[in-house]
Amino acid sequence: MLDLVIRDGLIVDGSGLPGRHGDVAIDGGRIVAVGGRVGDARTVVDATGKVVAPGFIDPHTHYDAQLCFDPYAFPAIEHGVTTVVPGNCSLSLAPLRVDQRDAFSRMFRLIEEMPEAAFDAGVDWRWGEGFGSWLDTLAANIALNVAPLVGHSVLRMFVMGADAQQRHATAQETRAMADLLRSCLDAGAIGLSTSFVDIDETYRPVPSRWAAPAELDALCAVLGEKPAVLQIVHEFFDADLTVARIDQLADLSLRHGITTTLSPLFHSDANPGAVTKVMAAVHEARARGAAVWPQVQTRPIDISFTLDQRSLMLLTMPSWWQVASLGDHSAKLAAVADRRQKLVDEMNALAARGTGGAGAFVVRDVVHDRNRELVGRTISDISDERGCTPGDAIVDLALDEDLGTWFIRASIGHDNSPVIGELLADPLVHVGASDGGAHVGSFSTFGDTGYLFSEFVRTTNSLSLEAAVKKITLDPATIWGLDGRGLLSTGNAADVVVFDADRIGRGPEIASDDFPGDGLRWIRRQEGVETVVVNGEITWTDGNGYVPGARAGEIATR
Repeated sequence: MLDLVIRDGLIVDGSGLPGRHGDVAIDGGRIVAVGGRVGDARTVVDATGKVVAPGFIDPHTHYDAQLCFDPYAFPAIEHGVTTVVPGNCSLSLAPLRVDQRDAFSRMFRLIEEMPEAAFDAGVDWRWGEGFGSWLDTLAANIALNVAPLVGHSVLRMFVMGADAQQRHATAQETRAMADLLRSCLDAGAIGLSTSFVDIDETYRPVPSRWAAPAELDALCAVLGEKPAVLQIVHEFFDADLTVARIDQLADLSLRHGITTTLSPLFHSDANPGAVTKVMAAVHEARARGAAVWPQVQTRPIDISFTLDQRSLMLLTMPSWWQVASLGDHSAKLAAVADRRQKLVDEMNALAARGTGGAGAFVVRDVVHDRNRELVGRTISDISDERGCTPGDAIVDLALDEDLGTWFIRASIGHDNSPVIGELLADPLVHVGASDGGAHVGSFSTFGDTGYLFSEFVRTTNSLSLEAAVKKITLDPATIWGLDGRGLLSTGNAADVVVFDADRIGRGPEIASDDFPGDGLRWIRRQEGVETVVVNGEITWTDGNGYVPGARAGEIATR
């Protein structure tokens, strides 16, 4: 008898070909039949009227820390995600020496906006220093598949120590990094990630940004031995610099025979020609035979923040950043009062920029009931009513609420759905850049897959159902070399999602206090997903939620 049969669904197998009705049979964690009518099974899922597709693959995540204390990467799985790629942007939890953990932790928490209490409580470093031992620890307790990258910054730290953030590597150090990368790939890394933009808490470039081109070339030569993938976070705010990075990636791809990917690529109506320029460079690189994949997220850019913690929204305001970086809450309050005029001026300077300024901030939530009527109103509206500047309104409200007020800046960009839909439909665009597991206090990184269907299949008709499924299943499996995944085919891993094509989407952004320690994060729950199967094991259902003890996840590269 079979382990599991998913009965009478519309099979959209990931290939992009038209769907067909039939059964999917699973046994021993593998797909054993696709289509037709199969026999009995210990468990039967009725998929009548539903789509049966391969599990979705999220290629740009930062679940490195969360997976240490949450094997489900909640709530990723309920959105149909069965495989994730952590370790992006030059940062992975290993290899890392014991005495480097504090410096790395501060860097990771800042760049990926991970709460300090959650990180410190959840990451216990029980695996030691090595990349392989970290993967062994993960493999023993994960409910979804992990295809990890190793971070360039940690390779430099491991080999060079504090000098990793001070200078180029010597030839001997470069060889040592190459050997270390090779051992990480042998242990199960899917590739290398590097960053050209990130900074630490002192505004110093992260270690990967100190690398000479020859160092990256030497590491890519190691990637070519597998072959493995190079991921970069580029100067996404500048189209000309992005084009230069695409040219660099194309050269590395052709020289070493590797796949490369850059993330993120955003569209802005304020500079509509930027993406056109970037995609022209991508198509030119592909015409040369280079494998260069820009990652494009599906969701618009929204940022939520409070003035009690560091946020992306405060990064360009030095005085606010200094205040938010103070460790003691009472010290923050005193600093806001003492530096009031400077803080007000910084906010007003931001407000003077027009639609992207502080006047467009919206009060998202308040501490005191007496301020409840402010929820949903813009700072511009409130400041006009009070006869003060937007900066004064923000500071007054923050002080009145002990810095606990939540603000949101919605639709900052990447929100022109017809244009984004056309971009996503480009065969050379890789759907990704979700940042799952990161920026938890700024925005929800969950639901991008559902939004792909609700917005770009059902609303703008930019992609067919089959094309959208392929974009997040077979395409990423092929790009990342995840053999045996991303396609409903006999012999492949039984990663399957059953969903309602007319309902799949993302729920509203809501606050969640599920992380260890104090504070909250923003999440979205699924809509329209019925069942998620990981390596043949039902891991989540709409009726019963997450299955206790479901731990069928694997290191997908082993």
